[in-house]
Amino acid sequence: MPKAAPFETHTERYEDWFEKYDDAYQSELNALDRFVPATGRGIEIGVGSGRFAGPLGIDIGIDPAEAMLEHAQERGVDVVKGVAEHLPFRDDTFETALIVTTICFVDDIPRTLAEADRILSESGSLVIGYIDKDSPVGQIYQENKEQNPFYREATFVTTEELLEALEAAGFTDFEFVQTIYQWIDELDGPEPVEEGYGEGSFVGIKASR
Repeated sequence: MPKAAPFETHTERYEDWFEKYDDAYQSELNALDRFVPATGRGIEIGVGSGRFAGPLGIDIGIDPAEAMLEHAQERGVDVVKGVAEHLPFRDDTFETALIVTTICFVDDIPRTLAEADRILSESGSLVIGYIDKDSPVGQIYQENKEQNPFYREATFVTTEELLEALEAAGFTDFEFVQTIYQWIDELDGPEPVEEGYGEGSFVGIKASR
């Protein structure tokens, strides 16, 4: 079952995070902006309240939480209720598929990646943004997950685990960016965005065939 209940119940708490930790949010946006093109049809899988799809110019968002979709629609995103493992779109529909801080919440990562692959055009790209399980922020989130209604049900992944799943799904070409190098309470402005992974807690991957 999709882990949508906390996002239906605690929608305002979710929204408040972006206001409280705006420096972290802007850092993540800046990282993903490197990989999301300004043209071509795009979808965000697990769009939430549209905090990424809206600024990044993504056309369509899908999510199982209706309360979140209402916010996404207000941010100019065309919304569809559904889950990552069963996308209600035809093959070869999009040039970009975006998944941000959602991969830890899906029920089936291989199925999610296979569906993303299916709906992408031959030249399309999958862009994933996530908190690396082995990173400092990832470790703190895991240590305190029982106190957080969102992360209580999350299953964090390492970059190596995600790369293995992407390769199994047929993706072969990868680019990486990273940001957020300290705990988010300590940020004083957006963090730099650098190539690679292993130092920043937030990692972006652009995957194609």
